[in-house]
Amino acid sequence: MEISETRITLMEKPNSRLRAYASITFDNNFVVKDLRVIEGRSGLFVAMPSRRLQKPCPKCMTKNPLRAKFCSQCGAALEVAVIPQGEGTSSSEHRDLAHPITTEFRNYLQKIVLDAYEKEKANPTPKAKSTSKESPAPKESPAPKEESIEK
Repeated sequence: MEISETRITLMEKPNSRLRAYASITFDNNFVVKDLRVIEGRSGLFVAMPSRRLQKPCPKCMTKNPLRAKFCSQCGAALEVAVIPQGEGTSSSEHRDLAHPITTEFRNYLQKIVLDAYEKEKANPTPKAKSTSKESPAPKESPAPKEESIEK
């Protein structure tokens, strides 16, 4: 399986470790979006797309974050959830949607994405302007005439 295309969207948020989002295409047939390029303690790394784990409220069945004490919909008290894998770290509240199985493929994927990130950072592509045509502002209709009512 080869990575046939890599797209990088640079992020410029102050006080954030997030440097870019990436989308990769495998064999011109399958796309994985929302990979993140993050500045870690020992340099850049690629984080896989993930979602936050949630639990349903027993009263109204609305999904709530694992650490929530009360339902965001009905306000009912929620049981303290046992957070899987880890000791209460924020990473244990998220689950990868897609990830490499082998270390060899993870290293390959990370190298391709980080190389594309460095290339994009050195020569940023101009942001695409919206191609939708703006409709002209509606013409103002004349104010209704006030008619005097005679009695």
